[in-house]
Amino acid sequence: MEENRAVDRRSGCGLLSVMFGRRGLWSKKPTTADNGSQKSTSTAATTTSNIQFTKSPGSELKKPRDDQKVSAEPIQNNKIQNQNQRSVVPSKPSSNQYPNNHQLGLYDHQQQQQRSSYNNNSSNVDPYRGGGQRKVPREAIGLSGELENMITDHQKARGTNGLVRASSSNVMLYGNLGNLNQTGPLAGSNYGNSNGYGVKKTTTVAAAPVTTKSQDQSGSLCRAISTRMDPETLKIMGNEDYKSGNFAEALALYDAAIAIDPNKAAYRSNKSAALTALGRILDAVFECREAIRIEPHYHRAHHRLGNLYLRLGEVEKSIYHFKHSGPEADREDIAKAKTVQTHLNKCTEAKRLRDWNGLITETTNTISVGADAAPQVYALQAEALLKTHRHQEADDALSKCPVFDVDTSTRYYGPVGFAGFLVVRAQVHLASGRFDEAVEAIQRAGKLDGNNREVIMVSRRAQAVTEARLRGNELFKAGRFQEACAAYGEGLDNDPRNSVLLCNRAACRSKLGQFDKSIEDCTAALSVRPGYGKARLRRADCNCKIGKWELAVGDYEILRKETPEDEQVTRGLSEAQQQLMKRRGQDS
Repeated sequence: MEENRAVDRRSGCGLLSVMFGRRGLWSKKPTTADNGSQKSTSTAATTTSNIQFTKSPGSELKKPRDDQKVSAEPIQNNKIQNQNQRSVVPSKPSSNQYPNNHQLGLYDHQQQQQRSSYNNNSSNVDPYRGGGQRKVPREAIGLSGELENMITDHQKARGTNGLVRASSSNVMLYGNLGNLNQTGPLAGSNYGNSNGYGVKKTTTVAAAPVTTKSQDQSGSLCRAISTRMDPETLKIMGNEDYKSGNFAEALALYDAAIAIDPNKAAYRSNKSAALTALGRILDAVFECREAIRIEPHYHRAHHRLGNLYLRLGEVEKSIYHFKHSGPEADREDIAKAKTVQTHLNKCTEAKRLRDWNGLITETTNTISVGADAAPQVYALQAEALLKTHRHQEADDALSKCPVFDVDTSTRYYGPVGFAGFLVVRAQVHLASGRFDEAVEAIQRAGKLDGNNREVIMVSRRAQAVTEARLRGNELFKAGRFQEACAAYGEGLDNDPRNSVLLCNRAACRSKLGQFDKSIEDCTAALSVRPGYGKARLRRADCNCKIGKWELAVGDYEILRKETPEDEQVTRGLSEAQQQLMKRRGQDS
């Protein structure tokens, strides 16, 4: 029996048949010359015993039930056999090329003996050759067939074929796994490496925008297919993307590897590196923590976590993990952490003494020596700048702080800790004239720490200033300049150095012919925000109206450097210069 058995031709897997068409599912056994004298029953049994089923990776064998058995057409002679062999697509890979697929000939030989009585009574028409109407039930298809149906449903929902061939037995959805470069309507990627893992470069068409439901379907399908891949392959592909600077793609691949094997510390550590490169420092900390939980003596994860804590200003935690990083440890790392701790202590002392200028200096030093992602340090610096009435610098300082997700920040710092940061942010928004953002930030802080006195005070001030500004704007638009001026004044009672309210009140006073008072308001606004162009332009205009041409020329020249394309500034400067020259000529 074994001498007559030949290596079967493998059928195409269920996933590839979606892209390249269904191929024959029955293997053909080469036989010696057939004299045609064999009986149909014995021939059918012999032929059926050599039929082999191809098992796709990850699928499980399901024994056919009695109501699902399909008879095989007996081979009558060499002519019929040759015709059937020509129907199979040539250049089929050999079975040893894909070691993950299993041949089940022995199992089929045992089962066919039990089916011989059924085969004698069944039709000789092979349903897979189009001659019959019988179909294999869904239950007998297996995982490969289920994935094929999932792909078909997904294509119908999306209206396009968004699949790309990743390897001989895996298909990925274009745009869902991050190993594909998506730089245009046509995209492809080639991942070759010395380990033998690779993805063939394939041209695909970018998928059209889909609804949330379709996205959920594609996500579940991608997860179903990605489980058929080796997580180490995904990690290697992620490493290649990381080295190339494609951090988002690398992150997606590490996520896919973790989905398959969530208890591998190296995947978590690599994901942490990708998150760090994307600026998601807090998420990177959580992944490093998980890697160390899985493998407590993972030195590289300890060292990476130590660096992250140092950037966040968590010096004690940083030193702890540096000491547990084994060969990764470096004396310079611990020395750097101690330097950061020294400056942080000075920051604490300066705030206690209300030495705002000293606090500005020490926070700047703390950031420069390593704590460049610590929100509390940036908040201290912005607070000190607000106290010294340097609103524009406070806004610039806080804008350099990494932006973290609200939920992630609350999870890391706790509700009370993050509420303190939001209080400073609300004050900076308010001083810069972003009233809606200020109200939103302080309301969020109130939800996190509603009993904080500072939160309550800032909330009341933000509400009063915002309402006064809205009321003043409505009165100004109605031409009621005196009332608008009073409304802005009420807002300034709550925030005396608010540059926007000062500039708006200056506009009202200019309309009322109170040019000197308008200039005073503009000057006060510029003292806290030197780059406030609207206040400078209004002051230049008022100086022109009272004949102070030299002062007007000075403001216009500054504006022209900042906005050289502004025609209003160009005309104002030209007019002021001409008037200044006339006055000097008359004086001479």
